[in-house]
Amino acid sequence: MDPAARFSEVNLIADPLYGYIEITKGDGGEAGEQHLLDTPWLQRLRRIHQLQSAWWVFPTAEHSRFAHLLGAMHLAGLYARQIEPSLRTAFPDAPSAACVEETLRLAGLLHDIGHGPFGHFFDREVLARFGVDHEDVGRRLVCNELSDVIASLRAAPSGRFAGGESVDPRWVAWVMAPADIEGYVPPPWLRALKPLLCGPATVDNLDYVVRDAYMCGVGVGTVDVRRIMHYSFVAGESLMLHAHAVPALEMFLTARLYLYTNIYFHRTVRRIDLTMREIFAKTVERLAPGNPLDDLDAYLSLTDWSLLEEVSRWRRCPTGSPERRLGEAWEQITARRLPWKLAYESLLGSDAELSDARERIVSLLPQRLQRVAFEVDVASARVAPENPLTDNGLVAIYDPLEDTVEQSRANELLARLPKHNQLVRVFTNDESAVTELHAAARDALG
Repeated sequence: MDPAARFSEVNLIADPLYGYIEITKGDGGEAGEQHLLDTPWLQRLRRIHQLQSAWWVFPTAEHSRFAHLLGAMHLAGLYARQIEPSLRTAFPDAPSAACVEETLRLAGLLHDIGHGPFGHFFDREVLARFGVDHEDVGRRLVCNELSDVIASLRAAPSGRFAGGESVDPRWVAWVMAPADIEGYVPPPWLRALKPLLCGPATVDNLDYVVRDAYMCGVGVGTVDVRRIMHYSFVAGESLMLHAHAVPALEMFLTARLYLYTNIYFHRTVRRIDLTMREIFAKTVERLAPGNPLDDLDAYLSLTDWSLLEEVSRWRRCPTGSPERRLGEAWEQITARRLPWKLAYESLLGSDAELSDARERIVSLLPQRLQRVAFEVDVASARVAPENPLTDNGLVAIYDPLEDTVEQSRANELLARLPKHNQLVRVFTNDESAVTELHAAARDALG
């Protein structure tokens, strides 16, 4: 084989976290990962911020979903190479190492492809009305619009698939999101790899924790991604984490929780979200009405950029028109003239009862403020994301001293992690009520 041939098969993309990310190019009539990256569906993610509204608070957080997906794909490939020997022992009939690697790389690359403008905010304010989320949209794209390209791939950066092999788009769609796909039964080897995309330390959150901290300029200490990866392996029918990696997992989960309380749930981010909530759905109805699954062409052109450009033009619409009012409301947000003021803030445990928080606060306000406008904002962050293989949300941990999988190890880890994961704030648009709202909320919730 020509030793220089590899350079015509794999490109390098520079990345501030990993140095370089490998991308297969394909050749002749054969597709490569580059063909996926060049599709309109991947390219649109360059125009969707990774940090929905936090980029208005952290000026350097200009990175996109596209950059994050490249990072998640890179980590997925490294994971695949690490666990391949143990996967082969547990599942001798699994596809070739290159085919498994490419399946995981594609899942990392495509897991967020269904996101709309402002990311998860779009899920809550728009997609939820139709009973779907960005994962439903993403799976539709993987199994339809992108399926031909996926099925035509024949190589990973590490090498070519075995003869006759290809990646089934359903493998990618199933492994990249927590929910099952109705009527589809995944192969056992793929089920064992689900925690790499839907577990406590996935390629998704291993990338975004480090990337978001770096791009925001927020220090989170050491996140030892390589140690977690090195001590991961497949045994029996599931993914295991060696006990030697538990301290690294603990550091990572603590860092992740820190980012939620200090970036994703920053007080000004929540004020922006409260203000956007009043106009966001009405805005989207004018840009791309209906369920995106029923009109993917309209959804394709809907990004942060297109939304903000359009609402800026609405400020020139006739006075009193709905578009003019929406455009002026968006101008207040982009200028950060936010009506909501912080009156109270506290960290409460996950067991705190908050369903009647508003009523408790009102009962402690003086009569003249009984009708004051305020919002009780509860931002909850689970220490460990959902893992479909275990009840407590952590992957199985292997204890080398006992040569057993120890559930107690996972319980011990959870016991050591921070317990305060409900950030409770009270906001009001009446600045004169801040002092008395603070006192009432403190007495009602503290």
